[in-house]
Amino acid sequence: MKLSVSILDSNLLELGSELNAVVRAGADAIHLDVMDGHFVPNLSFGVPLAAAVRQAVRIPVHTHLMVREPGRMIPWFLAYSDMVGFHIETSAHVSEDLALIHQAGKKASISLNPDTPLEALRPFLNQVEDILVMSVFPGRGGQEFIPTALDRVRTLRSLLSATGSQALISVDGGVNPSNCRQVAKAGADWLIAGSAIFRSDDYETVVQSLKCYSP
Repeated sequence: MKLSVSILDSNLLELGSELNAVVRAGADAIHLDVMDGHFVPNLSFGVPLAAAVRQAVRIPVHTHLMVREPGRMIPWFLAYSDMVGFHIETSAHVSEDLALIHQAGKKASISLNPDTPLEALRPFLNQVEDILVMSVFPGRGGQEFIPTALDRVRTLRSLLSATGSQALISVDGGVNPSNCRQVAKAGADWLIAGSAIFRSDDYETVVQSLKCYSP
């Protein structure tokens, strides 16, 4: 199981130390939640922080754009990301936005909210390297995992198999050591966690507990 660590709930005053700590603990990637205050009610951070993270770590950086009109912002983050993703709910030109990411030589991801039908993804399943299933409604860290996300992951896994897509499945929101086995067993390839790690006193123990399960 791969783990991408969201820094949304990290101590940004000590960001370098926080990044070093989760990398040493075994993180496989760093996850950047970029919020615009429109698609979601909060603001998070922008290009300067993404550039700082890219300079600080050698592991992959995954940028998750929770923004309206993602095509406008995708170019800003390409230089600092190994993968860039956006929400299917926010793009009027999904294929064009995915092509913009691929033209820069980066991996592309599509995210979708808990109430967005999985069928909305079907036209794009062979245009992405990753699909991010939200297991909370996006906008803030520390929310409780929505159990119906497990059925959505199972259904998506079947849909990927049926269409021949090689896309991986990521799950984001409320993932912690008590539910990670269920998420992995449902068919996830990547777990995204933040508050479960940064609100603990032992990053390494939490990171390893999230990574240990293989279905």
